[in-house]
Amino acid sequence: MIKTLQKIVFVVFFLMISNQLFAQVLKGKVTDSAGLVIPGATLQVIGLKLGTSTDSNGKYAIKFQKTGTYKLRVSFTGYQNTEAAIQMDSSSKTTDFVLMDTKTLLQNVVVIGSRSSVPRTNIESVVPVDLITTKDVKTFAQVDLTQILNYVAPSFSSNRQTVADGTDHIDPASLRGLGPDQVLVLVNGKRRHTTALVNINGTFGRGSVGTDLNSIPVAAIERIEVLRDGAAAQYGSDAIAGVINIVLKKVTPYSFSTSFGQSDSKALGRDFSDGRTFQADFSKGWAFNNDKGFINFAGQYIKREYTNRGGLDTRPLLYSAAPAKGALETEAAFEARYAGLKAADDARAAANGLDRNNMRVGNSDSKNGGFFLNGQYNFTKNSNLYFAAGYTHKTGSAAGFFRLPTQTTQIDLTLFPNGFLPFIDTKINDLSFSIGSKGKIGTWDYDISNTSGENNIKFNINNTVNASLPLGTSPTSFYAGELLFRQNTSNLDLSKKHEFDGGFITSLNTAFGGEFRVDNYQIKPGEELSYSFGQPSAGIPGRLIGTSFTAAGAQVFPGFKPGNAIDKSRNNVSAYADFEAEFGPRVLIEAAGRYEKYSDFGSNFSYKFTGKVKLFGDISLRGAYATGFRAPSLHQRYFNNESTQFVAGNPTQVLTVNNDNPIVGQFGVGSLKPEISRSGSLGLAGKIAKTFTFTIDAYNIDIKDRIVFSSQYARERTSAGALIPTGVVNQILNTVDPNAQVNSVQFFTNAITTNTAGLDVVLTNKFYLGSKSSLLLSIAGNLNKTVVRSINGGDKIESDPTLKAKLFDRLERSRYESSVPKNKLNITANLTVDKLSFVARTVRFGEVTYLNAIDPNIPSNNLPVQLDQTFTPKWVTDFSVSYAANKILTLTVGANNIFDVYPDKLYTNPRNNANNLSGIPTENYTGNLDNTSNGRFLYPRAISQFGYSGRYVYAKIGCTF
Repeated sequence: MIKTLQKIVFVVFFLMISNQLFAQVLKGKVTDSAGLVIPGATLQVIGLKLGTSTDSNGKYAIKFQKTGTYKLRVSFTGYQNTEAAIQMDSSSKTTDFVLMDTKTLLQNVVVIGSRSSVPRTNIESVVPVDLITTKDVKTFAQVDLTQILNYVAPSFSSNRQTVADGTDHIDPASLRGLGPDQVLVLVNGKRRHTTALVNINGTFGRGSVGTDLNSIPVAAIERIEVLRDGAAAQYGSDAIAGVINIVLKKVTPYSFSTSFGQSDSKALGRDFSDGRTFQADFSKGWAFNNDKGFINFAGQYIKREYTNRGGLDTRPLLYSAAPAKGALETEAAFEARYAGLKAADDARAAANGLDRNNMRVGNSDSKNGGFFLNGQYNFTKNSNLYFAAGYTHKTGSAAGFFRLPTQTTQIDLTLFPNGFLPFIDTKINDLSFSIGSKGKIGTWDYDISNTSGENNIKFNINNTVNASLPLGTSPTSFYAGELLFRQNTSNLDLSKKHEFDGGFITSLNTAFGGEFRVDNYQIKPGEELSYSFGQPSAGIPGRLIGTSFTAAGAQVFPGFKPGNAIDKSRNNVSAYADFEAEFGPRVLIEAAGRYEKYSDFGSNFSYKFTGKVKLFGDISLRGAYATGFRAPSLHQRYFNNESTQFVAGNPTQVLTVNNDNPIVGQFGVGSLKPEISRSGSLGLAGKIAKTFTFTIDAYNIDIKDRIVFSSQYARERTSAGALIPTGVVNQILNTVDPNAQVNSVQFFTNAITTNTAGLDVVLTNKFYLGSKSSLLLSIAGNLNKTVVRSINGGDKIESDPTLKAKLFDRLERSRYESSVPKNKLNITANLTVDKLSFVARTVRFGEVTYLNAIDPNIPSNNLPVQLDQTFTPKWVTDFSVSYAANKILTLTVGANNIFDVYPDKLYTNPRNNANNLSGIPTENYTGNLDNTSNGRFLYPRAISQFGYSGRYVYAKIGCTF
């Protein structure tokens, strides 16, 4: 028995040894196109649970137990995957792999802008396309997509807004200087739904409805394609400025990163260490069933604390109104009496903790968590099923204007004896799901899909009151209602490539398709006390102070009333044809046309012609001419509410009426119709030598019937403040508001014609400094100018100069012409030395201009000319250092806005001073002769340059395995 056991042990041992002796080893290393090793690259034997990753020297080894042919995939984030067939025999083998860093050489294939199946890079594309990869979006500390694009793409502009209701939580964005609703967003080539929010406050993009790019986790993104050309004939409504296509990740290694940072600013003579931001994300893509399919999961969580760059309240008295000067009182006696009142007021404020820094002017509090799934399964070589699903939940808290104890019609002193700062707290849910199938039917490629999306926003108003309730009875928190937008889009696309031997045309790609889309927009009312004057359901009348009405509803954001509630839908059917022909190796021409019919306003036909001629080498001349359109959104047609807005620092109740309201008809304004555009572009693109690439594109865009949100039509009053009964606006508003609680009215209308012209330039070169070192330099710039060419308000408004002047005043005009930088320059250097990577980026944000609603250059208006203000260009510089500790771990430290640069300060009028106690009418205190709102805004908020949070320092840890 013992001998038998010995034999068994010997045989087992021999088999184990022989298994090791006869195992075949595949080894080698993985490098990029410059010969630099890639630690952490993944090597997977397709169809087997066999694989490895490269070490810190880029080397790998895989043991095969059997001979045969194997298929090997090599991948690394930010590089193109490569696959190779490996024949393993009885001996070991050495095979090296080179992964193409597609951003460095600008060799990534782009799919946006053409329906051809021919792979083309962005310098080969017939229209200008920016390509932004995973490496770009994760190099610096920006963690949400709009801020990343603001610093990476020169033609893209977006800044966080402040004290702007819901717009504090959803960033409006611009492409080529146009509006947030004139750029179409796609995810994996499928239309992305817009938000439920229409921007109605005093920010860039006022009156528009955009897409919440920040609802898409950065960790889910493989690359972003920014088409800088009108494309409504190809993709439908909204694509006047261009298209942003977000391509989701597929099969990827495990990837995890987390970062933490905060402001470290020295502005205003104070040290700021606010805005703490924590971010964590994860992604992984798995192949399954012998590589017949894949699924990728990516999630992200961001917690951002608020920043405050507000100034000190300059009103001399906080608890009481300014005293009146006696008829016989001398100036010296009045100032002495005023000084005594101020000393007592200051002492009371100090005792009660009422700080003159009473606002939050900056980024809101925000928590953003979400995920995305992206998957595909191949039934056969000619048929697959694909899907993508995402969900994001975002909460935010943004402050409004502080209510002082002196604002008696807006406050309840029994609840807030020292005033209060109200908050608009939002809960935003964003959901999307897309499913479809691609394949071949005979010689035709097909793609049939359905995409659904929803965005809903719930408003809760806290630390506030309904001032119209009896003293001491108002709640301090209110549910103010909900906005909801849903969209469902069904698509069928067919395409076929024809090859011709000889002849004039060498190839022709033909594409046809159709789309059916249903939009739904809802406003849901809040609780009664959030909007009511008094409490009618309980028989409680609204409170009066003497003969003055107190403000109805929740201060800062009165809730939506039952009369505001809507549930409106529409549908759209469209069909397109697209032809792309090659005339030999040097000439490419494309023509596309699209017909759309909407159930609510009618039909539209758009067309586009593009062409490219290869001049010599890899240099091509390209151009395009297109018509386009943007359908009025359901939000613009049906949104209505009543809100508290501050005009020249003074609170006013503003009524927003929709296109169906009789008030709009009384102004002579018709139903909304689509915006119509004509655009052209001409450019050069190509590559010189092997490393230098460039694109230079000029463009011109004319848009007529642009939809604007009108200026506020305020009630007419005498110089003493009394209403003028014969005033046109008074007569119109009295039909719905005989008590004159509402002071102003505004609405949407097709009112202006604009022209936008500009130039985009992108230059990139890579220098090889050794076997383990390289330097990538890129320069990208945008020049842009928008001009309002005409204003038309309809027959009634055109016949009344007063109404015409108010329709689209100077302030609104400046939002279109000068509220985003007229030029932008991005210079980036990325130096890699072995395991270290140094990245420096500086962005020059061009000048922006703010114009006052009333022209201060006209002497009779008696206004300081400084109310018009131009803010000079500024350079904002970011720097980071990364260390690849091993094949898994990367550590990064850095700073955004490392030199702590701020925009120019707002002009402050000398009379706007807390120590101005003068009783002389032309010298006494006033806060409406500048744009600081009693000193509390130090930097411009109605324009979009680059924000004012100052320096931000951070550290990041990244793991890939």
